[in-house]
Amino acid sequence: MKKYLLIVFIISLSISMFAGDVNTARLEAEEFAKMALVAHGGESFKNMKSLIVRGKVDVTVSSFNQTIPATFTTIFAGEKYFLEINNPFQPFKQVFDGVETHTSVQRGFTFPPLNRLGLPLLQKLGSEGFTVSALAKKKKTGFRITSPEGYYTDFYLNKKTHRVKAYDSSYVVRGRDVTTSVEVSKYEEQDGISIPKKYAQRFDIGQMTVYAAFKAKEIILNTKIDDDVFTLK
Repeated sequence: MKKYLLIVFIISLSISMFAGDVNTARLEAEEFAKMALVAHGGESFKNMKSLIVRGKVDVTVSSFNQTIPATFTTIFAGEKYFLEINNPFQPFKQVFDGVETHTSVQRGFTFPPLNRLGLPLLQKLGSEGFTVSALAKKKKTGFRITSPEGYYTDFYLNKKTHRVKAYDSSYVVRGRDVTTSVEVSKYEEQDGISIPKKYAQRFDIGQMTVYAAFKAKEIILNTKIDDDVFTLK
């Protein structure tokens, strides 16, 4: 009987210690998330009404030894978004009108919901259904945010500035497993809000990898966006 009670005590103690470690890691992740939000502009960043980014992007596909120059435009307004990558070979558009997502290339590569990936998720910090948890990579300084739909992004912070220096995620689109990672090399600050100006993104799509090097030429904050922008034309 004493031996049985001792075993139960040891198991209970182990569970309590594990739960304590999990809670500590979660609280630390929440602190990192708050620090990141402040570093990107705090309430001004969180309550940003709209964001327009235009620039150049060089796209390279692993199966081709050629870099394709293109231009890009991203527009965010609340839950709505617009993405266009314009190049001579395969122009691409994806829009979300607040209800439905529409893509110009019906059977081609599709991005995940852009308002559920990367820095738009950081804007949702503290919103209902958006949860913060610790990174699986314990040696990294950062945190994970998961949306109510199950989309997540792992954010990695610059230890000095607390800005996001990189992030990655994985998701399923049209039955395809896609993993993406982003490294930010330069930010632009406007009205106390920090927006990525130069960054590289990688998409791993099954046996194919797509690399994209983005460089913003124009960043516009908090301007009025007409609803017809978020439709395919």
